[in-house]
Amino acid sequence: MLKLNHILVFLLLTSSVAVAQIRHERIADSLYKAKNFKQAGQHYLKATEQSDFKVLKISNYYNAACCYALSNQQDSALVLLTNAVNSGYKNIDHLKKDTDLESLRSLPGWPKLLNSIKVTKNSTTDPYKAKLITTDVKNFWTAYDLAKKDTANSINIYKKYYVEPATDGLQDYLGYKIRNLKYFVKSVNAKPEFYAAVRKNTFAVDQMKPQMIQSFVNFKKIYNNAQFPNIYFVIGAFNSGGTSTEAGLLIGVDQSARTEDVPVKELNLWQKNNFANLKSLPNLIAHELIHFNQKGLANDTTLLSNALVEGMADFIGELISGKTANERLFVWAKGKEKQVWADFEKEMYLNRARNWIANSDQETADKPADLGYWVGYQICKAYYDKSTDKN
Repeated sequence: MLKLNHILVFLLLTSSVAVAQIRHERIADSLYKAKNFKQAGQHYLKATEQSDFKVLKISNYYNAACCYALSNQQDSALVLLTNAVNSGYKNIDHLKKDTDLESLRSLPGWPKLLNSIKVTKNSTTDPYKAKLITTDVKNFWTAYDLAKKDTANSINIYKKYYVEPATDGLQDYLGYKIRNLKYFVKSVNAKPEFYAAVRKNTFAVDQMKPQMIQSFVNFKKIYNNAQFPNIYFVIGAFNSGGTSTEAGLLIGVDQSARTEDVPVKELNLWQKNNFANLKSLPNLIAHELIHFNQKGLANDTTLLSNALVEGMADFIGELISGKTANERLFVWAKGKEKQVWADFEKEMYLNRARNWIANSDQETADKPADLGYWVGYQICKAYYDKSTDKN
């Protein structure tokens, strides 16, 4: 099986297509856990029909294939798996070891399927060879200008000029973070003054390249096995400043482009508080670089594990770039350290990361969301400070 996080905010979408897609995925997940594989596969296929973006189609095709294989419908399963590969699935290592697909490995078509997967390496060991890709930003503004002139067809315009020519990075970002095109367009349309003012800042990436690359060089000095991926700059729906996938680092540059002349009255409380200064963009890149290099890191469902994953990205990101990517948390937590730790300690061994990480729905004027980042940072820093061998 492939796992994609179903972000809760999307349950609130007004798009019936988006709701249907998520409903089918959730039903399928439940049926899979109950070992009702035949019906689970049918719902994954229905979700595929409702999917706007490539990543979602790939995931649902793959999961449907697993369910059909487990239902002793091997020929159908192989066809669905081929659909996933033709749509862009490339994780051949996972394909070879996924136990759900065990019954397919003796089929004549299995070797052909494996041979059809073309794996491309999206990272380098040379920090100077990492690529900064801004194609998607340019495509967004082309679509934005056209959509303003023809609002009735804005969804089709964004699909043609932004989604269809999307880089691998944007394809992943759309699937993992946006999930629905109608939601994306609605979000953009709700902030006309914001987008009008932020445009020039989204083109400032190239000016910061030397600072970003210097962080990469610094990381190489302390971690010789470091991998440096492509960095894709995209325009999102203001719900994710950055993430990392197999494609590389995916940066929602509109969320990290704050200057004094950009109005924020169209943003909600969490968005205002997480609209990062343009100058801090290299610090965010450093944070996501650490995430990209965490592949294979042992973790579990506990709050503690999740906090360490984010905390080390903030801490090591600060070591190599000069500042943490979540400075606002440090400002708020000053003088409140003991209380934050006491609250964290109550939940640290439970599956409660939702109360501390990516919990924008819990943001208030008196307390910020994402405090798990701050706690994880403190743990990592304390360990580092006490270590005689810093590397």
